[in-house]
Amino acid sequence: MTTISKFIKHHYRHFNSAVLLDAAEGYVSFLGSGGSMLMTLAGAMSTAELGLSLAEMIRRGKVHAICCTGANLEEDLFHLIAHDHYVRIPDYRHLSLEQEKTLLSQKLNRVTDTCIPEDKAIRKVESVVLGEWLAADRSGERRFPHEFLYKALKTGAFQDAYEKDPADSWLVAASEQDLPIFVPGWEDSTLGNMYAAHCISGDIKNVGTVRSGIEYMIQLAEWYEKNSVQKSIGFFQIGGGIAGDFPICVVPMLEQDLYRENVRKWGYFCQISDSTTSYGSYSGATPSEKISWGKLSVETPSFIIESDATIVAPLIFAFVLEE
Repeated sequence: MTTISKFIKHHYRHFNSAVLLDAAEGYVSFLGSGGSMLMTLAGAMSTAELGLSLAEMIRRGKVHAICCTGANLEEDLFHLIAHDHYVRIPDYRHLSLEQEKTLLSQKLNRVTDTCIPEDKAIRKVESVVLGEWLAADRSGERRFPHEFLYKALKTGAFQDAYEKDPADSWLVAASEQDLPIFVPGWEDSTLGNMYAAHCISGDIKNVGTVRSGIEYMIQLAEWYEKNSVQKSIGFFQIGGGIAGDFPICVVPMLEQDLYRENVRKWGYFCQISDSTTSYGSYSGATPSEKISWGKLSVETPSFIIESDATIVAPLIFAFVLEE
């Protein structure tokens, strides 16, 4: 037997596997030089249980901030409290339309090969978080989406409902460290939809009780300026979409819109994606395109691994944790 890092160094020599090794070694080197790493989570990484490896990365100080979709924020919590009720469908590619309708009737929301149980996961979380929203609304408090979940976790609101080891939850690990989290477009999520519904029904009087994406950008700008003074900040992107597009723009915003001087570019860049560079696809754009926008510099070590993040990311995390 050998360690995962030794296995990767010996076998991963060409094509995407070689880039995986280069990116992993670059991650280790970047942290070793005193850098901090922001990680972005797109897709359904939480439903894919990325927390099994990401939680330890957070606990060991290998991740210093996260930008994620609202879906990834909530789905880690869904899985934590309803693990035993999730249903996996290995032959999902062959489901008929009628079988999909049957899943709907069973309140099983399918994400590729995995079904999220609505009553055991989604509605159970809503019942707790709604109480937090209503209390904040009545008192005039305003918090970010992730802060409501942090508060519920820290007060033990979900603890009796855990169906798996909380050590495998990246959100629990993040809450324990008060890790900065930025969630652009949170309204495009299950909890975001629920929040909008409670605003429409009149249960919540102030729509702004949950703070907005613009406020997240302001907070991100403050975090980046403060933390990039003494050290470089890296960018590790899993997937594409708003989770990656939103935070990487903070550098040109500071420089080109706020006219700040001596703004550091991102000091490391890696993206795991299966998106192609075609028809203006930003998710598949090469790092060199980001140079033209003022996001990366010519000197930024940059890597694109064209593969499945559910396979690649845990390997890189294991490599980083072993070094």
